[in-house]
Amino acid sequence: MCLGVPGQVVSVDGLTAVVDFFGVRRETRLDVIDEAVAPGDYILNHVGFAIRRIPGGEIAETLALYETLLAEAGSDMMADDVRGEIEAAGARLEPTAPGLGGSLGRGGREAGP
Repeated sequence: MCLGVPGQVVSVDGLTAVVDFFGVRRETRLDVIDEAVAPGDYILNHVGFAIRRIPGGEIAETLALYETLLAEAGSDMMADDVRGEIEAAGARLEPTAPGLGGSLGRGGREAGP
């Protein structure tokens, strides 16, 4: 099974965006996304490609679901890797979208390719 990862768009340059994934910033391609995005929007990322813009009303639910998936994954190798990156960035699994509070996007660091 494949899992898309939600993240917040930090900047957009043509078909590339810098996206904050729980404090870890990565470049993400915008070639296949379903609609245009701007800084502050949330996207669903799959293998380096934004595949969907997450509507504002679904952000909190999407992030909560992702947090639940990580919590219930136990010591799954992929979940451990995601947790390690989040911990290294000093972030938590909470959104910073207006009205949602939290720390997604704060204290992020650029991650290698």
